[in-house]
Amino acid sequence: MDDLMTVVDWSRWQFALTAIYHWLFVPLTLGLSLIVAIMESLYLKTKSEKWLAATKFWMTLFGINFAIGVATGIILEFEFGTNWSNYSWFVGDIFGAPLAIEGIVAFFMESTFVAVMFFGWGKVSPRFHLAATWLTWLGASISALWILVANAWMQYPTGMEFDPAQMRNVMDNFWELFSGVAVNKYLHAVFSGWALAGVFVVGVSAWFFYKNRNVPFAVRSTKVGAWVGLAGLLLTMYTGDGSAVEVTKHQPMKLAAMEGLYNGSTGQGLVGIGIVNPAKKWDNNEKEYLFDIEIPYGLSILAKHDPNAFVPGIADIINGIDVNENGDTINTVGYAERIKLGKLSHEALRAYDLARTSHDTAAMEAAEKELRKYYPYFGYGYFDSVDEAIPPVGVTFYSFRVMVILGSYFLLFFMVALFAVYKKDWLQRQKWMQWAAMVSVPLIWICSEAGWVVAEVGRQPWTVQDLLPTKAAISEISSASVITTFWLFAIIFTVLLVAEVSIMLRQISKKSKNNLEIDNAH
Repeated sequence: MDDLMTVVDWSRWQFALTAIYHWLFVPLTLGLSLIVAIMESLYLKTKSEKWLAATKFWMTLFGINFAIGVATGIILEFEFGTNWSNYSWFVGDIFGAPLAIEGIVAFFMESTFVAVMFFGWGKVSPRFHLAATWLTWLGASISALWILVANAWMQYPTGMEFDPAQMRNVMDNFWELFSGVAVNKYLHAVFSGWALAGVFVVGVSAWFFYKNRNVPFAVRSTKVGAWVGLAGLLLTMYTGDGSAVEVTKHQPMKLAAMEGLYNGSTGQGLVGIGIVNPAKKWDNNEKEYLFDIEIPYGLSILAKHDPNAFVPGIADIINGIDVNENGDTINTVGYAERIKLGKLSHEALRAYDLARTSHDTAAMEAAEKELRKYYPYFGYGYFDSVDEAIPPVGVTFYSFRVMVILGSYFLLFFMVALFAVYKKDWLQRQKWMQWAAMVSVPLIWICSEAGWVVAEVGRQPWTVQDLLPTKAAISEISSASVITTFWLFAIIFTVLLVAEVSIMLRQISKKSKNNLEIDNAH
């Protein structure tokens, strides 16, 4: 058992490592491809070589990022087969479908037009090249769609049924994969990519202001980057609100962990800033927070858009007070009872398999009826204690606040950047703003990664919500092999990241040293 848990823990760390590194590249790809397409459109409209120079510069940085993102993404998908083979067997028919579409259609489309975008200058017509650039952006967005649909299904499994003969889940309605969870998750991720790329472009442009070189180029880039970033951030906030409602409906335990809430109430406040009490457990009387500043009615408004709504906490949910799919508070099955019913579903599945082996049709039908009765609690049958079903509260709580606080900062950031860039020479003179913009570049990545920590750590211990916990999804491999590959990937990904940052910095430095931009030629 100890070796099993070591394999589970290290496999989770390995997947988390790969996903975190991969997400360093994906949002920049989503946002920078849009910014490049807008700049090339302005070039085609104005026929100004200034816009062409800007397009090619940001396209180069996009290409560097795109290449590294592909490498980490491929490894991420392979890990499902190497480390999570039980998961792949249990839900592979459903989870594999969107990933297959992503690889066959979206990634093929994206890769094809990337080639035209980079090597088609002077070989295809300007309009065709512009179309290829826009289609690269569209391909990247479609690629993200299928991946995020697959991820959303893990958060809210739907469109499937369990086939006891195969002992796995099979898809019965493809279109149910596009649930409210999936739509909000996809849009939230894509729009956050716009915001991240906007900060990146403004931050890099600030370097040119700071060096007082290629200033007209920096002005143009800042305008496009800030507008795209502001639009992306506002849309991210809107879809984030929708995501909170979906989490309330389908993952109330995650919402409770995000808030560090153990005992809910009507008109529930939202902790703006706080410190959770590490001694607090769902079944003791310790205070929830060591320190907190609360926004009155905030969580009720966030969760249900009703200041007087009841929001259950961790203890409430464990004791059977929940929120249904319509957002209504109900009395439901408590976690202790779910564990018992889950174990009954396991017994029914074993009885079905035994009856099938002995060709006892009547016993098979009886076992299948029993299995379907208790199957909604199937995943809980793997637990021995309700404590196993509680997410890591501290990590989820703090990550949520990092995301929200930094997101609020970036709203102000974009508004100030736009004000400054349209005020003649103002941004060029304000050194503090230039430094703030440059420092904001790593901060936007912290904000972005914090969002994923909330989404993924907050749904633990599940790989598939309520159906398959992580400890049942693992492959039968040795802990030594997982530990070895973890450190191997850590080294490889770090080298790739250092290489990407170095190449990007070299390109930026090269541009800042070359002060011969053809701004005065037209």
